Amino acid sequence: MKPRPFLEQFQREWKYHNPISDQQMDAAGAVDTVKDVGFYHGGDTLYTLFNIAGTWHEDCLEQVNE
Repeated sequence: MKPRPFLEQFQREWKYHNPISDQQMDAAGAVDTVKDVGFYHGGDTLYTLFNIAGTWHEDCLEQVNE
């Protein structure tokens, strides 16, 4: 997950489908694994994760190189 300042800005500026909730902010910086990938009607990629609740926009995630 990207850092909290990024998520806060995304939450303020995103005005369309699947907004980030205040509860999702606690996941800032967390690491999880993608469980499912879907697409919104407009083509936006949306993710669900195994351990972190919510639907996540691709812009809010960062790849972790282990």
